[in-house]
Amino acid sequence: MQSKEPVGEKKRGQKRLGTPARPIIRSLVWLRRFSQVFFFGLFMYFLFQTAFRGSFAAKADTAVRLPLPVEAFLLADPFVAAMTVLSTHTVYRGLLWSLGILALTLVFGRVFCGWLCPFGTLHHFFAWLLPSKRGRGGVRVEANKTHGYQRAKYYLMYAFLLAAVGGSAIGGMFDPICVAVRSIGLGVIPAAQYVTGRGLGFAQNVPVGAVQRGADHTQDFLARTIWQSRQFYFHQTWLIVFLLIAVLFANRIIPRFWCRVLCPLGAFLGVLARFALFGMEKAHAKCTDCNLCLVNCQGADSPQGGVKWRQDECHMCMNCEGACPEDVIKFRLLPNRKSALVTPDVDRRTTLAAVGAGAAFLPAVRVADALDVNYHSKVIRPPGAVEERAFLERCIRCAECMKVCPNNALHPSLLEAGIEGIWSPILIARVGYCEHSCVLCGQVCPTGAIQKITEKEKTGIGMAPVKIGTAFYDHGRCLPWSMGTPCIVCEEFCPTSPKAIWVEEVMAPMREAKFGADGTEPAMKLVKLQRPHVDPSLCIGCGACEKVCPVQDQPAVYVTSVGETRSKTNVILLENTSYTTSR
Repeated sequence: MQSKEPVGEKKRGQKRLGTPARPIIRSLVWLRRFSQVFFFGLFMYFLFQTAFRGSFAAKADTAVRLPLPVEAFLLADPFVAAMTVLSTHTVYRGLLWSLGILALTLVFGRVFCGWLCPFGTLHHFFAWLLPSKRGRGGVRVEANKTHGYQRAKYYLMYAFLLAAVGGSAIGGMFDPICVAVRSIGLGVIPAAQYVTGRGLGFAQNVPVGAVQRGADHTQDFLARTIWQSRQFYFHQTWLIVFLLIAVLFANRIIPRFWCRVLCPLGAFLGVLARFALFGMEKAHAKCTDCNLCLVNCQGADSPQGGVKWRQDECHMCMNCEGACPEDVIKFRLLPNRKSALVTPDVDRRTTLAAVGAGAAFLPAVRVADALDVNYHSKVIRPPGAVEERAFLERCIRCAECMKVCPNNALHPSLLEAGIEGIWSPILIARVGYCEHSCVLCGQVCPTGAIQKITEKEKTGIGMAPVKIGTAFYDHGRCLPWSMGTPCIVCEEFCPTSPKAIWVEEVMAPMREAKFGADGTEPAMKLVKLQRPHVDPSLCIGCGACEKVCPVQDQPAVYVTSVGETRSKTNVILLENTSYTTSR
């Protein structure tokens, strides 16, 4: 980690008159910038298209599928693939695309970090947008040298990989593609939709025809191409967005903070980069210590003369060769390795401690080690989810399923599934219910935590339907049961055929009026009511009844995970499964 100190401004200025960079390097630097913009734009386009803008009623006889592979960046993520292989001992077919990134790394080094990664590009942009005193002069030179804190990402990577060996994909919380999808998809886009909607709503009230028409056309365009069908809100997004803002503003302290310090995917690619066929050669004797390479370095990989450069830290931005005035630095195939350190500079004891932390994490936070366990009644997983133990082995907390859910029903959990299950998807029926014929969550899941089932499999055409839970009634809060008030909203909205909710017609006593002026009690009368019941053999736990229940705060009908198809033990043990469940 040694380096030469920056020299005086006069000497640095004199060296700008030296040999210009090779034309091909100048072209590659511009090509890299174009690549960053293109892939970030492609990532955002896929994220905007992770939505269904239409009506399921109009598509009752046709399968609803997204036309684009919106999960492509996750499928191409080698760290996600490695965690999935270690935790499940299987290779999910879609993740084979990650072999392409591995091949690129074995040829060119960490080219993904400098050229393709949308989250890295976001940090690159914010490091430029939010300059600090570290963005100028000798302070910037010092900030761009290799520092010990860059080892942290390797320790995180080792800990997450050991956790994967123990059967948990918790490392997805720190994977850059997962972080980008989760924070932008669940927080930034809904916030932008809210602010834009407010602004356009104000413009639509301006008494100028042209302004109103422009606002209307803009609103229609955004609704068709950018936003969801309505305004969505997600639980825990305040924390998710706060963490995103925190790591973005950390670029004021350490340029490309996430990439250099925290990114486990970058560390994973850095380990593989030692075998890269493409790299840097340095002619140390020619170096005049102008430090222009350090001023422009993105990876803090020691490009300056007098020290060996760190191949595992280099993002292949090629800024150093483009800035070098003395022809000291050259990138080439099969370079001379004398001027390179190819293995990560990590402390052995700290590495062992990180491995131990990863191994001890699961026993410390796991709520149970059974194959399926009824730990929390509100852990209602999406339709097609595998059993809980296998689910946590595969779920990478990418939030694709939450983003695509057309009814805003899926949300990131906090501690409902324990610390191990943090930010994994659960259904909150009071916010939105599971659309009866929708299987989009399984279509976009990149790891198979949610299986790609068909509409026929979900709705039970020719087979048993997929159940994610069962509805129950609280008779003390139900209007027809406790208050003598007619209400059959839940029965009307029940989507199953035949309906899982059925009504019993009864004549029930009800007070006719208030107390009389003389203190006499009011007369009683009989009213005809339809009291709802649940048939658990037909209920699929979609939550439509809970969503539409008119009783505020706590609904009179609610859904729990009991009876879910994916579990063999989380069942209602009744001799007669058609028995009405209520309390």
